[in-house]
Amino acid sequence: MISKKYYQAISILIIVATVYYSFYSLMPSEKGNSNLKVTEFSTDNALRHLKEISKKPHFTGSPEHKVVINYIVEQLEKLGLQVEIQEQLAINKKWRAAANTKNIIAKIKGTEKGKALLLLSHYDSNPHSSLGASDAGSGVVVILEGLRAFLAQNKQPKNDIIICITDAEELGLLGANAFVNHHSWAKDIGVVLNFEARGSGGPSYILLETNGGNKKLIEALDDAKATHPVGNSLMYSIYKMLPNDTDLTVFREDGNIDGYNFAFIDDHFDYHTVQDSYERLDLNTLNHQASYLTAALDYFSNNNIENLKTQEDYVYFNFPYFGLIFYPFSCVIPMFIFTVILFLVFLFIGILKNKLTIKGILKGFIPLTGSLLFASLFTYYGWKLLLKIHPQYEDILHGFTYNGYYYIAAFVSLTLAICFWLYKGFFKKISVQDLTVAPLFVWLLMNAGIAYYLQGAGFFILPVLILLVMFGILIFSEKQGKTMLFFTLLSIPILIIFSPLVKMFPVGLGLKMLIISSVFAVLLFGFLIPVFQQYKKPKNLANLFLLIGIMALIFATVFSGYSIDRRQPNSILYVLDTNKDEAYWASYNSKVDEFTKQFLGEHPTKGSYDKNTTASKYKTGIQLFTKAAVKNLEKPTITVVLDTIIGNDRKIILSILSNRNANKVEIITKTPIQFKSFKVNNESLKKKAKATYVFEITKGTVMSYYRTDKNEIINLEFVVDRSQKLDIDILEAKYDLFTNSQFKITPRSEIMMPMPFVLNDATVIKTNITF
Repeated sequence: MISKKYYQAISILIIVATVYYSFYSLMPSEKGNSNLKVTEFSTDNALRHLKEISKKPHFTGSPEHKVVINYIVEQLEKLGLQVEIQEQLAINKKWRAAANTKNIIAKIKGTEKGKALLLLSHYDSNPHSSLGASDAGSGVVVILEGLRAFLAQNKQPKNDIIICITDAEELGLLGANAFVNHHSWAKDIGVVLNFEARGSGGPSYILLETNGGNKKLIEALDDAKATHPVGNSLMYSIYKMLPNDTDLTVFREDGNIDGYNFAFIDDHFDYHTVQDSYERLDLNTLNHQASYLTAALDYFSNNNIENLKTQEDYVYFNFPYFGLIFYPFSCVIPMFIFTVILFLVFLFIGILKNKLTIKGILKGFIPLTGSLLFASLFTYYGWKLLLKIHPQYEDILHGFTYNGYYYIAAFVSLTLAICFWLYKGFFKKISVQDLTVAPLFVWLLMNAGIAYYLQGAGFFILPVLILLVMFGILIFSEKQGKTMLFFTLLSIPILIIFSPLVKMFPVGLGLKMLIISSVFAVLLFGFLIPVFQQYKKPKNLANLFLLIGIMALIFATVFSGYSIDRRQPNSILYVLDTNKDEAYWASYNSKVDEFTKQFLGEHPTKGSYDKNTTASKYKTGIQLFTKAAVKNLEKPTITVVLDTIIGNDRKIILSILSNRNANKVEIITKTPIQFKSFKVNNESLKKKAKATYVFEITKGTVMSYYRTDKNEIINLEFVVDRSQKLDIDILEAKYDLFTNSQFKITPRSEIMMPMPFVLNDATVIKTNITF
């Protein structure tokens, strides 16, 4: 007979292999391009396009922006498509942004009259230094190469295929706004496939955009037979609640058009930086995006997409080889009730059969709740401590550091060490079945909340079902010693489904969410109690995970610095206040470094030069400033064209001309304003039905206008109440700090880069206007 220690070794190997496979199976592996058919997607072709597109930053209004437009147009024309450049002023009220956009649009005619399929991505990079290879050059090249392979089949599709490569997505989804609200083709669209990125690697997740339910969208995607669909309805439900937007959001909100986002988020530290380069894009990720495109393009171009709308939602999740597994939201509550009844029945029988004891059950809650409490507190305060030890992490504004994967491994490993230590160090004499009650109860309690408040997480009932099977065997079987391997095999589906979630949240939302990883680790440990409690010498495992955790922390510390592959973000602005005739150097960094020291000196003033400063994505404020010499910057011409009272209203027309061809003009208010109407260059913001005001603002940015033409004049026309107090700052910014001859600057070292998400490397002219 095989001894128990060998069973334990096999069990551990199965668990480790399963966790590894849960990540490995998410993406297609990189394949060579030899012996490809002309009708197959070629990664090499896509990469050739990407190399051209991402040579330089190409944000809206930049010189390289026009180069990228011309390249994409040329490639589409080589495919035999007639290309249109839609030039349109667009305004986004939510993001309070406006710009003249240039969308690249083409169409492949179908054989039947019906709704069209839209292929969507954006070609602009984020201002001002991002190379935009992943975000969203990857989406552009997947569409270009996917179309080439599709057209090589020489088959005309049944449905029209519209291609829209939008402009100014990074400025506030402005290209999508221009297309949906101003182009005649928008009304013909039945479904959208949008390709996006928030990092430079990892699996591409499916995020649905729908004003109703997801039932038909999920069924259609399942019919499309994508080889590696990755997504779940928890992500769908959370995404609907969060303020995250993509171009597709505009199609849903303004056009009532549903669709799919395909987006990857790993290596989040590259997002919107100069490191978002051709070389750093994961080829497996590119192939994953391509797998969605090729499957969905074939399916949606030849099947009825007249009406994919429904009010019914599905619970869904991905599983290797099976693709998407789904069932209706309406099953969530019945499944929960069924598991509660089964749990109570097993509990009653277990007590009657003396397999369970009240004392043992109550004691079994101590290690589980203790693990949840200690692990959560340790992770939460541990990360706080690390931010004190490594204050440079605060300068990585999206919250995921270069060594972030080591921190995930460290805190998950230390969490598991805590679990083994508590369970086997103090409660090893409690029976397996008594200890199983606590995790079952906690999983059921969590599912109670899910059933009534977050049904998208309805698949969290699966661990309960498997655990009930194990619990039932423990209650009814007389030979519990032979269940270790069987229980290990039963756990495989749950580990495959849930293990990736341990990593996903801190990667996507920042390391401040490490506590979610620890909680998931404890819950999965609790699920595996029927297995782990049969292990001999579990303290060895506690020590092993402790060692792994410590080693991961050591590696994280070793790689906590900066290098040419992990660049240090920093920022600097020169601000000229024309009203005060004063100038400042200002930075969003919390400390000076060798680059910013040349502007700020050794001991700059902490805080901001003014309470009313330019906005940033993560609401980051100026951290340091010092007074600077006043330079002769050519000021904008600001003219009050009209200021008149009409009844109870006050109408104002303001004209702003940049005499130095600035990139951005931002209007900031110091006082609350309620706008009854608002126009930018005769483009009006829409007022919601029965709303008194177009929009209201307490303070901050009223509108950011991104200039794209040298002679562009900004005309603002708005109506407010006649008694409205107005105190407005106009900030005109130009990314010319390194090219302006009035400044002598030592460039950043090779291990530094401009900080993303904030105004940077710019000269700013600030002018205050009171009416």
